[in-house]
Amino acid sequence: MSAESALRLDATFIDYAIVAIYFLFVLGIGWAARSRISDSIDFFLSGRSLPAWVTGLAFISANLGAVEIVGHSANGVSYGFETMHYFWIGAVPAMVFLGIVMMPFYYGSKVRSVPEFMLRRFGPGAHLVNALSFAIAQLLIAGVNLLLLAKVVNALLGWPLWITLVVAAAIVLSYITLGGLSAAIYNEVLQFFVIIAALLPLTLISLHNVGGWAGLKEKVADPQHFHTWPGTEISGFEHPIVSVIGLVFGLGFVLSFGYWTTNFVEVQRSMAADSLSSARKTPIIGAFPKMLIPFIVVIPGMVAGATVTPIMDGSAQPNDAILYLMRDMLPNGLLGVAIAGLLAAFMAGMAANISAFNTVFSYDLWQSYVVKDRPDNYYLKVGQVATAVAAIVAILTALIAQNYGNVMDYLQALFGFFNAPLFATFILGMFWKRMTPTAGWAGLVTGTSAAVAYWAVATFGGTDIAFFNLPGQGTAFVAASIAFVVDIVVSVAVSLVTTPKPDHELVGFVKSVTPKDTLTDAHEATLPWYRRTVPLGALCLALALLLNIVFA
Repeated sequence: MSAESALRLDATFIDYAIVAIYFLFVLGIGWAARSRISDSIDFFLSGRSLPAWVTGLAFISANLGAVEIVGHSANGVSYGFETMHYFWIGAVPAMVFLGIVMMPFYYGSKVRSVPEFMLRRFGPGAHLVNALSFAIAQLLIAGVNLLLLAKVVNALLGWPLWITLVVAAAIVLSYITLGGLSAAIYNEVLQFFVIIAALLPLTLISLHNVGGWAGLKEKVADPQHFHTWPGTEISGFEHPIVSVIGLVFGLGFVLSFGYWTTNFVEVQRSMAADSLSSARKTPIIGAFPKMLIPFIVVIPGMVAGATVTPIMDGSAQPNDAILYLMRDMLPNGLLGVAIAGLLAAFMAGMAANISAFNTVFSYDLWQSYVVKDRPDNYYLKVGQVATAVAAIVAILTALIAQNYGNVMDYLQALFGFFNAPLFATFILGMFWKRMTPTAGWAGLVTGTSAAVAYWAVATFGGTDIAFFNLPGQGTAFVAASIAFVVDIVVSVAVSLVTTPKPDHELVGFVKSVTPKDTLTDAHEATLPWYRRTVPLGALCLALALLLNIVFA
């Protein structure tokens, strides 16, 4: 988007003032958190000292970046309510599973990152593959958030893209470098409320301007856009039954569980909690707002698709839908809140990517394979330098993301490459003690390679075979499913011909050899039901099922 773009937000002094006040709060939180940094655990994991409600809101806010705001509003333009699958099928069940089943292993083992869990379960081969792939993925995804943050500044001020990329990166860099993960998490809590304050009025005003729910139904040409199932448009499968299977397995199981249960960007927030009970409740607390957020993200996309001329005639990309709607619907003052909300969302996403990257780079790559056995303060400085380098690299990866009209296509491909095979390795290794270290890295490499090969043929192969020419985001679902299945098959085959670790080395990492009392918090049994992990998780799943039934 150039400085001469027709998309320019008509901001006034009051809007600029609101944005400026927000940035002062962001930098102030970073400065305040600086006093709490005494060692690397404080910088990378907040000293494992934060309460569940803070980590729970940070958990969901870290995900409330480009994927939610721009990616899913763009999906709202193209697919309407079928986009809800990314929340009710593609998030909530996996978040509950993470809290109830997997967090006891992560938190109880006292590992500092997800790749470190891989190191202690499978050894250096799987650890190195996971650490490298995760680091690369975070730099690519941080570029998405940075690009969209720069677009908002461009629309507000008319600055050239490269200037806005540099300025946006510098702001995020400043508060993470000052306060580490604590600064990122407390800013994410602030950003959660700012984002809601931005999107809720935009949804209500835009719905009012099209005549409410009935008016929106009249303006949206495709009646299927008001139903979630069978989801044939977003899955890419024409047959309803095949579409349901593809969504439940490809999105609801492989992509969803792969992302939410193994992605250190999210798991890091739970690891920062002050107890095992708080760590387990963190993703479940985040799952409650996760169920409601699509209403204030998808509906604005649907309104924009039905009322904004550049979106309707195809002269503008679906990624820009939310900006056009802000331009056309919001009065000054509310426009400033909305701009601050978008900036908050993109900064939350980018900060989460970079804070996870600097932890994995410092602990899992630099300390493990480059410079070992140095004082703790040395690795703290390495993490701060890695933060700066990541912000610079994100500027370059933002230019890659610029080539995609709908960033969800790009992001789902990345998740299929990296998270789907990782989940296969994790789930097999956590519940099958016979799985060997060799199988750990072999499954990851072959699973990722299979997904990349399928995607490359589908994208660049020019073949007429329907399997490689799926509309919607079906290609991402299939790539993830291929990665998962290939990883499982290879891992089982390799495990049967290689030597597993002895049982005593698997305690805390494999369920069958880990004492049950180490996987639970005895204090939690004394709490009322609404503060216990399992009842909260069951309530969450019941509400998600109800939403699927109501909007089927």
